[in-house]
Amino acid sequence: MQIAIGAAESARGFTSPNPPVGAVVLDSSGRIAGVGMTQPPGGPHAEIVALREAGDAARGGTAVVTLEPCNHQGRTGPCSQALVDAGIAAVYYAVGDPNPEAAGGAATLASAGIEVSSGLREQAVESGPLRAWLHRQRTGLPHVTWKYAATLDGRSAAADGTSQWITGQEARARVHADRAKLDAIVVGTGTVLADNPRLTARTADGSLASHQPVRVVVGLTDIPADAHVLDDSAPTLRLRTRNVDEVVAALAEYTDVLLEGGPRLAGAFLSAGRVDRIQAYVAPLVLGAGAAAMTEAGVQTIDDALRFRFESMETIGPDLLLSLVPASAGSADRPQTSDHPEI
Repeated sequence: MQIAIGAAESARGFTSPNPPVGAVVLDSSGRIAGVGMTQPPGGPHAEIVALREAGDAARGGTAVVTLEPCNHQGRTGPCSQALVDAGIAAVYYAVGDPNPEAAGGAATLASAGIEVSSGLREQAVESGPLRAWLHRQRTGLPHVTWKYAATLDGRSAAADGTSQWITGQEARARVHADRAKLDAIVVGTGTVLADNPRLTARTADGSLASHQPVRVVVGLTDIPADAHVLDDSAPTLRLRTRNVDEVVAALAEYTDVLLEGGPRLAGAFLSAGRVDRIQAYVAPLVLGAGAAAMTEAGVQTIDDALRFRFESMETIGPDLLLSLVPASAGSADRPQTSDHPEI
């Protein structure tokens, strides 16, 4: 399953609106015969890719899949039937398919006499490559991650406004690798005017990655015609609104969305209950003054605090990356303030 999870992760950013799924086919003696991942829309699903690689070795073997094999005819055929036709003897999958149009694959497999087991590494898959897709299936909303970099005292820039670079090279490389797996990146006009970011995903040699997220600029203020976000290196969506709910509605076609700045935009999304995860890059620096990473989240007293729980922590070069999710079931279930600040 860990190999299947890795295959699914490598498919992120290329499969929307389909889920990034990974599959491994073992032969009858337990040796790996095929590994597959979901191809871009219209292409084969992960199970089909793995079965094709395995060939005749799949007969009597085992399939390990991150998501319950689909049971419907879309642009491709049902994976459940393909597994039956290939002579697979057992199927292990992590997460049941919440899409009613595609669900039912496990029952089809079981009715064909195939041994079926669910829940294998379920948490790792739900918090990993399928996180955003499952969120959209369950809520109908894009999954929004707020990513920021700050010092130990919570500053995103020094008193004179300088902010390059708070985090180290390794963290910046990680950010670019993550961008290449996203559907969209959201910033406010203030960030565009202050930093003139490109918001592209780049490889280690500085070239553009093969997949670029849509750059979304939010706010009423005009931005210069020569701003980097308006170049041809990636598509750009301009949203002339300061209403968080209008922004989320405009991003309905996207699954995995990153909120990159600045502090007012982050505060508005947090106040509106529209942050599903926080990725906090914390650098071992102290500035003592300067801009805060976030402002105006609608909190007036400690009882109003927006509470999160740690999901993971890792060191990246000299920096620490914290991943946090709402302490409740999800941001869509959290109470939202009626007077949260506009962007």
